[in-house]
Amino acid sequence: MEGHNGTRGEKKKTMEEKEEKRMEEERKEDRVTLKKEIGLLSACTIIIERENKPETPEDQRHLGSEGSEGSEGSGTRGNIIGSGIFISPKGVLEHSGSVGVALVVWLLGGGIAALGSLCYAELGVTIPKSGGDYSYVTEIFGGLMGFLLLWSAVLIMYPTTLAVIALTFSSYILQPVFPDCVPPYMATRMLSATCLLLLTWVNCSSVRLATRIQDVFTVGKLMALGLIIVVGLVQICNGNYEALTPQVAFSMERTPSVGQIALAFLQASFAFSGWNFLNYVTEEVVEPRR
Repeated sequence: MEGHNGTRGEKKKTMEEKEEKRMEEERKEDRVTLKKEIGLLSACTIIIERENKPETPEDQRHLGSEGSEGSEGSGTRGNIIGSGIFISPKGVLEHSGSVGVALVVWLLGGGIAALGSLCYAELGVTIPKSGGDYSYVTEIFGGLMGFLLLWSAVLIMYPTTLAVIALTFSSYILQPVFPDCVPPYMATRMLSATCLLLLTWVNCSSVRLATRIQDVFTVGKLMALGLIIVVGLVQICNGNYEALTPQVAFSMERTPSVGQIALAFLQASFAFSGWNFLNYVTEEVVEPRR
C-alpha cells in the first residue's frame, strides 16, 4: 500500500509540474496571436487578434514617454514636408508631359500616401511598439524577416534618403553664395556631411532637443510653402492662369509612356514619404491612440 501510495503521489506531483509548466508557457506567449490562412494563388492573409491577457512585467518594458502627440505630430509633418516637395515637382512635370497630368499624379500620390498612413495608424494601435516597419514585420513574419528588413534599411534605404535630403539642403544653402554657377562639388558634400553628423549628435543627446530643432525646420518649410502658394494665388488673381485651363493643361507635345508615368509617381511618392515616421516612436508618445 505504501508503495502504491508513493507511486500515486509521484504521478500527482508530475502532473502538477506539467500543469505549472504549461501555465508558465502560456504566460510567456505574446499578447498578439497570428494566424495565417492560405487563400487563392497561395496568398497568405495575416489575421491579427488581440487577446485580453494581463500584462506581465516583461510586457510592460518600453521606452520613456517623452513626447506628446503634438510634438510627434510635428515631427511627422517635418518628415513629410521634406526636401522632396521642393525638388520633386520638376521631375513630376517632366515625366508627366503636361501640367494637367502632373496635377492628377500629385492628387493620386497624395491619396495613396493618405491610405498608407491610415493603415499605419491602425497598426500602431494594434501593435503599440516602437520600431515601425521592423516591429510589425518581426511580429507577423518572424525574426528573420525583421532582421533582413532592418539591415537593408540601415545599409541602403535610410542612408540614401538622408544623403539626398542633405545634398538638397546644402545646394540651397550654397546657391546664393555662387549665384552664377553650380556650387562646388566638395563644398556641397562637406556641408552635407557636417549637417548629418551634427543632427546625429543632437538625436543621440536629447529627444526633446531634437524635437525642438525639428519644429523649427518644420515651421521654416511651412513658411516656404506658404510663400509659394501666395505667389501662385497672386499670379492667378492677376490673370496669369492660362496654363491651368483644360485646353493648355492637358496639351502634350508627346504622349507619356507607362514607364514615364511610373517615374512621375515615384517622384511624387518621394515628396509624400515620411508618413510612417510616427510609428517609430510609438512608445515615446504619452497617448499614442490620440
